[in-house]
Amino acid sequence: MSNKGNKHYQKHLTLLNREDIEKLLKAGFKFYQIAENIQKDPTTISKEVKKYRTEHFPSNFNNRNNYCKNKNSCTIKNLCNSNCHSECRRCGKCNSICSQYELDLCVKLLKPPYVCNACNCYPQCRKIKYVYLASNAQKNYENSLISCREGINTSEEKLQKIDQLISPLIQQGQSIKLIYANHKEEIGCSIRCLYNYIDMGLFSVKNIDLPRRVKYKVRNKNNNKTKKDYSYRIGRTYDDFQKFLIDNPNINVVEMDTVEGIKGGKVLLTMIFRNFNFMIARLLPNKTSEAVKKELDNIEKVIGTELFKRVFKCILTDNGGEFQKPDELETSIDGSKRCWIFYCDANRSDQKAKVEKNHEYIRYIIPKGTSMDNYNQSDIDLMMSHINSTAREVLNFAIPFDMASIYLGMDTMKKLNFSKVHPDNIILKPYLINKKK
Repeated sequence: MSNKGNKHYQKHLTLLNREDIEKLLKAGFKFYQIAENIQKDPTTISKEVKKYRTEHFPSNFNNRNNYCKNKNSCTIKNLCNSNCHSECRRCGKCNSICSQYELDLCVKLLKPPYVCNACNCYPQCRKIKYVYLASNAQKNYENSLISCREGINTSEEKLQKIDQLISPLIQQGQSIKLIYANHKEEIGCSIRCLYNYIDMGLFSVKNIDLPRRVKYKVRNKNNNKTKKDYSYRIGRTYDDFQKFLIDNPNINVVEMDTVEGIKGGKVLLTMIFRNFNFMIARLLPNKTSEAVKKELDNIEKVIGTELFKRVFKCILTDNGGEFQKPDELETSIDGSKRCWIFYCDANRSDQKAKVEKNHEYIRYIIPKGTSMDNYNQSDIDLMMSHINSTAREVLNFAIPFDMASIYLGMDTMKKLNFSKVHPDNIILKPYLINKKK
């Protein structure tokens, strides 16, 4: 029964395999016999020996490094135009310039085993020899593994086409992963290759143009412990939130936070639907609980009380001062209870990681420290249309806008002034909303 289905046949040769090949060649074994011994195909052994055999030249005593087959009978003179009047075969330079040069190779090397390992004439032979040495073969094999991974495995024309496709989109603030998701077939290589090509400086854009190639600041730990009033958290802690989810397993969670421009200026109230990464951002005149309350009321008026109670039923936020009046925030414009507010543990922003992560997109367009006083809600709606039209890897490159349209309805999307942006028109740079200022 054939052993070619054996898993050993599919593996690369190891140093131990090569040492066995060297020993068996020296013992005069044929390729099929060696193959049976190390459980490989005979063709594999043949290719291995021919590819990694080592060339040995005979002594140059009275030979002057002349390895031509015709050296003993050749009478050609003055090939190098030096007018030495000596026969060229005696200077040893003729091999590289003579058109009649033929390598003096033993006929036994033209057929298996292609090496002299088992040849009895090896010591006294004056011809070029080939031997298979395991150590040399292993070294050459390892070098070939390195060299085959070096360089660029694509044409200059293909690189130029990829550059013309991805560079403008990166300049618009789109990530490599988003561009790859939308243009995978046109790009024709992996995401890793794109990053490597940018590292090598082969595209118009550089690493500095990639929004994700940045380092996060190390957060300073505040060791000044002061007593604060946490009574607003009673019945609304993160543990209470988790119990609420157990009792309401199918509920959609909305994570809420604020994004500052400069101290004392306008801020953004952000709310993200955890299940599908769709985020709403509303411009507030200041960072106060009154401003948050008023904006929640405005959203309720726009989409209707019934829909607000359904989609904003459970809100998770942090312990910021603007959220510390939960009774007011939970109260509808008609005086009824419209939602439940819960709070993360102190210094645990990871408990509302979705909204924190999504703030990165806002910071691409409104960098930290930028005043928001010149923006209006239309600017923010335009920004969020571009952000919500950006496919997300965590959603298997689905688009939050599409998922929100199903959950909220297109009529609600229009009321909130959101519109879908074509993938190639997405801009995640400050000029998106600064260009008309």
